[in-house]
Amino acid sequence: MTAFHRFAAEGRPWATMLVAGAMGVRQDFYAPYSRYLARNGIHVLTFDYRAMGESRPKSLRGFECDVSTWGEQDLDAMLEEARRADPSLPLLFLGHSLGGQLLPIAASSQAVRAAVTVTAGSGYYKLNDRMPAQVRIFWFLAIPLLTPLFGFFPGKKLRMVGDLPRGVAWQWRRWCLHPDYLLSESPRYREAFDRMSLPILSYSFEDDPIITRAGIESLHDFYRNAAVERRHVSPGEIRAPRIGHFGFFAPSSENTLWRESLEWLRSAAETD
Repeated sequence: MTAFHRFAAEGRPWATMLVAGAMGVRQDFYAPYSRYLARNGIHVLTFDYRAMGESRPKSLRGFECDVSTWGEQDLDAMLEEARRADPSLPLLFLGHSLGGQLLPIAASSQAVRAAVTVTAGSGYYKLNDRMPAQVRIFWFLAIPLLTPLFGFFPGKKLRMVGDLPRGVAWQWRRWCLHPDYLLSESPRYREAFDRMSLPILSYSFEDDPIITRAGIESLHDFYRNAAVERRHVSPGEIRAPRIGHFGFFAPSSENTLWRESLEWLRSAAETD
């Protein structure tokens, strides 16, 4: 069962939105931004992928799912659930990191009017030149050694991503060792990206150590038919001490990044 939470729009609603989170990040992390959108007329739905957050079973040992399950089943179901608030309204999407990577492989993504991706990029390990040692330790030592030992990846104790089902850990590792990242999984995934023709606003941040600008450019280059608008932001541009991988969702971003993304979404929703 996928746990989700609704934020009802205040005033006259003009859109519905699904917020899809990053790997290992609970849905309540996105509550401040979701409430902001709701105050500005958008019905918002957040959720936890199966085995994560409020959707986590008592034990991950032996729990069977992979990243494709999250995209093809969980994300797809939540796009449909988000629309239930008012099927007549435009459906919008915001994906943080992994959430922004998986949108095309959900069949219901064809109903999305416009999408914002935040620090969503290819995880191919050679594209990360900011934490080269940590990345190699993670993929070539931590995951291969600890996942078989525990029956899942015990990332929470190591402060690495979080606890992951073994299928998620192995598939994600396979993607991150390939230059084509998730497109290496199946020709279907390349075709899914080709089918996307919606407007996309992509945010990358100069001080993000987890997903570099090169990784974000690589992922968005997979979209051959979508209208991708790329915004690379340094902390100084918005007078912030730092942004990093998570700072977009900090309440301190309300008058800068939140307002800008809201204005973009409103414009995109009004465009047929």
